[in-house]
Amino acid sequence: MKLLGHAKSINVRKVLWTCVELGLSPERDDWGGDTRPTSRPDFLALNPKGLVPLLIDGVHALTESNTICRYLAAREGRTDLLPESAADRAAVEAWMDWQATELNNAWRVAFMGLVRRHPAYADPGAQLDSIQSWNNEMSLLDARLARTDAFVCGDTFTLADIVLALSTNRWEMTPMARPDLPAIEAWMDRLASRLGFTTHCRNGIA
Repeated sequence: MKLLGHAKSINVRKVLWTCVELGLSPERDDWGGDTRPTSRPDFLALNPKGLVPLLIDGVHALTESNTICRYLAAREGRTDLLPESAADRAAVEAWMDWQATELNNAWRVAFMGLVRRHPAYADPGAQLDSIQSWNNEMSLLDARLARTDAFVCGDTFTLADIVLALSTNRWEMTPMARPDLPAIEAWMDRLASRLGFTTHCRNGIA
């Protein structure tokens, strides 16, 4: 098994944390970021999307970080991380999909402008709008965690916690105004005992 992608990528780190939970140690090749460009023909031959992570497992080449996490949990039979029942699995996948769509879209301008300093995201008004949207989405997550008083989908740690904790770490590290969200703070503290969290989430990288 081989994982293509650089270790600073938030999406690669989702997969790396999942692998820690599963006891897997895939060989990793640096691609993207300030390593080898994913526009190279040899990478595009494996993943025409030109994005990391890319997981090679035998004859299978898998893309999209949340999909790779689900694949690995299912491959290893870890129904604690990805439940077997249709309803419980859908609950986990719904929060993972929300992370990949609504939450990611909310932070894009703020993070790219304030942390990455990308000139295309330098407009202060657009940054403020993004900050407001991002904080609104995180408040929704905080309300959810206040109801469960444990993990995103209830009493059990799942893949939803992995992907959302990485997004939360990015929210905490971006230099901007944030509301106090005590349920999120308590949840992140609960996750701090997990090796994957300290190694690949709260590791000083946004």
